[in-house]
Amino acid sequence: MRYLCSFIVLLAIAAATAEVYFEEKFLDDSWEKRWAYSEHPGKEFGKFVLSHGKFWNDPENDKGIQTSQDARFYALSTKFKPFSNKDKPLVVQFTVKHEQNIDCGGGYVKVFNCDLNSKDMHGETPYELMFGPDICGPGTKKVHVIFNYKKKNLLINKDIRCKDDVYTHLYTLIVKPDNTYKVLIDNEEVESGDLEAHWEFLPAKKIKDPAQSKPADWDDKPTIPDPDDTKPEDWDKPEHIPDPEASKPEDWDDEMDGEWEAPMIDNPEYKGEWKPKQIDNPNYKGPWIHPEIDNPDYVPDPNLYLREQICGIGFDLWQVKSGTIFDNILITDEPELAHKFGEEVWKPTYEGEKKMKEVQDEEERKQREKEVKESEASKDDDEDEGTDEDESATPDVEEHDEL
Repeated sequence: MRYLCSFIVLLAIAAATAEVYFEEKFLDDSWEKRWAYSEHPGKEFGKFVLSHGKFWNDPENDKGIQTSQDARFYALSTKFKPFSNKDKPLVVQFTVKHEQNIDCGGGYVKVFNCDLNSKDMHGETPYELMFGPDICGPGTKKVHVIFNYKKKNLLINKDIRCKDDVYTHLYTLIVKPDNTYKVLIDNEEVESGDLEAHWEFLPAKKIKDPAQSKPADWDDKPTIPDPDDTKPEDWDKPEHIPDPEASKPEDWDDEMDGEWEAPMIDNPEYKGEWKPKQIDNPNYKGPWIHPEIDNPDYVPDPNLYLREQICGIGFDLWQVKSGTIFDNILITDEPELAHKFGEEVWKPTYEGEKKMKEVQDEEERKQREKEVKESEASKDDDEDEGTDEDESATPDVEEHDEL
């Protein structure tokens, strides 16, 4: 609980300069009054439960909402006072704990405008941005960063690998008014750059000049066959020849079996198809580069970062194996506040989880060893009992033989 108090103090300190648009800690069952499940038809939705999981640092502070049913869609969202990130950074941060060692399922959030109808939220519901980890088998372990721009969902062209262990991890997206961004995992930067460079918000600035084409006499072959090279007279040899060591079987009947022919083998003298050697091309001009011109369709947009209206956040997921815990949602305009949260709240949670998990794993190991020893001892006892019974039966057999 002391970590929660520390975060409350951080919020108070930052209040003078920072805006906290939304914050959710899921500390008790009151979250059910603030969040709403989707009732969109045609989907079998799963339920979230309040839990700190199987291992934790602080049993109260580490509570979050956990997916509780396997092979289910999950659709849960909440709305808050609208805001715009005009001329300000936008920070979206939350924690994810895949303690079930997830095999296939989402761990991301979607941020919405005020058009969101929580009771009808589904996979096709428009959103402002989508952010967070997605895992499915060994091939998909990535962090999604998707922006909606002019009613199109644009995926990042970078491959950001997510965490795939069983502990709580902190995911942070920072979008700045200079059209740059950062993605952090556990308070460490894993990707950053220009929005225009890493998403296809706009057409290319330059395009190939449609009025230009490679001249007909442009020679871009660095080498050519030597016109003075000729094929040697003894070059042509068959690829396969009759096996000189083969002989007609003694029981071969020409009338019955036909005329005998030796089996074919690779010809050791075969040299393949002859080609003249290559020489430098005296007319080589290098690769032809298509001249470029300014793209008439390109119009710069200084507001790629801008979300005119942000009003809600939610989980729209599919999970094969349930057990993921979501917690510590923060939407603010102050990156430093998000960073301090990671150091003051998330980091102790992560370290405490690892310690408890290590203790649990050691206890399970010892229990397995105990069960193995008990099983082996039980087998030995059974064998001893079987030996005693055999020995006690022997005199009876001998006595019977004498009679």
